[in-house]
Amino acid sequence: MAPRYTSLDLLNACDAFPDPKRNPQAYSEYMKGFYTLLWHDDEGSYPIGYVPLSVIEALKNTPSDITGRVDMDDEARTVSLFEEATNEEERTKLVGQLMKYWHENKTFQLLKSWRDELWPVYGRKGELLFNMERMAVGLIGAMRYGVHMTAFIRRKDNSSRYDFRIWVPKRAASKSSFPGMLDNTVAGGLMTDEDPLECIIREADEEASLPEDYMRAHAKETGTVTYIYITDERSGGEPGYIYPECQWVYDLELPVDGSIIPKPKDNEVESFRLHTVEEIQEQLAQGLWKPNCAIVMIDFFIRHGIYTPENEPHYDELRARAHRFIPFPGPHWPHWKPCQPRGRAAKSL
Repeated sequence: MAPRYTSLDLLNACDAFPDPKRNPQAYSEYMKGFYTLLWHDDEGSYPIGYVPLSVIEALKNTPSDITGRVDMDDEARTVSLFEEATNEEERTKLVGQLMKYWHENKTFQLLKSWRDELWPVYGRKGELLFNMERMAVGLIGAMRYGVHMTAFIRRKDNSSRYDFRIWVPKRAASKSSFPGMLDNTVAGGLMTDEDPLECIIREADEEASLPEDYMRAHAKETGTVTYIYITDERSGGEPGYIYPECQWVYDLELPVDGSIIPKPKDNEVESFRLHTVEEIQEQLAQGLWKPNCAIVMIDFFIRHGIYTPENEPHYDELRARAHRFIPFPGPHWPHWKPCQPRGRAAKSL
């Protein structure tokens, strides 16, 4: 018999990294496979990522003229990288030099799908420490940022208890990660200096053929979802990397007359279908949704009163852990104040 998944099962699959406050023993056990990536400033050191042992070994076996200075404490299980460079531009070049070396030498399968997209790594004072290749961020376990949107229409009929009809895409079978799984209507990664609204507008056009003017007028930002995912064999690349992520979440109500509907445009999406809440709940129970997209969908159900304390036994835990605190600095932190404004991505929270 195929397994059935509760909402808590889906949350645990996405937010899989143990919380040191909730489960210190599990956290200590898991960290045996990682070093903490530290950054230093005039106030001392602080964490910006978790580095797997495989990356630690690769650092030890890579020429120093490629890695730059590496400060490693095997007893404390900490490592510091790229700090010899004195500004963001120089650090970005140093990071890029190392990642390209590993990419060209096929050191990590994770780098096979090189994107030539830069993602940011921030310091605790709001400064941009460096940029790095999108596919390489997992090698240092630093924060990743993205956008997710749920598009829907409102229609009452006897097919559902709820008036929501939600547009659900099926990921293309050719995707390197989670091929053929169900997804939020539109989603994508946030590049350095990119505004989340501009990102979701761009992705809505590229993935779903949704017009820019309608998106600007009707897309509603509803907050963020945060979690720490541990990659598996479906993620594209080796399993076991830690992905701390913050997703800006949007809702988009579309005309009930069908005058604007999502349609595949690039090779990311195989098809879009309109589903009732009950159909999506059954899909979730069967494990058909991409893990982080399942959490965004659960967040949608909570925000719109579909899941309540009366009908969802794990309601409080779902709400809390879908917005968990992540210790690495960035615009997901409350009262975030960047040194220099870098668009809405740096100013929203």
